[in-house]
Amino acid sequence: MTVHFPNCPQCNSEYTYEDRKLFICPECSHEWSTESEAEKNEANKIIKDSNGNVLSDGDTVSIIKDLKVKGSSSVLKIGTKVKNIRLVEGDHDIDCKIDGFGAMKLKSEFVKKV
Repeated sequence: MTVHFPNCPQCNSEYTYEDRKLFICPECSHEWSTESEAEKNEANKIIKDSNGNVLSDGDTVSIIKDLKVKGSSSVLKIGTKVKNIRLVEGDHDIDCKIDGFGAMKLKSEFVKKV
């Protein structure tokens, strides 16, 4: 049984091989991903607020419950508006600056889009 790998998209060589999640061309040294479109879309996961609204960079959100600030005795109060959010990967998927608190990361489940 012969396994057929795709030709190199750069030089069209038929001598490509697979190494983990990459295809590699030995002739021109071009490497490209083996990820399918479904895996790429999963990596670009849609982030939603507590009400199911899709969030995007630059949105303004409001905090829906009092949140303790880790490493301090301060509390972010319910209704605090957070402007110009930035979406990032990870458990805390919102990166932002809050007046009076500074740079912070929030979980999207504790905010709602304004």
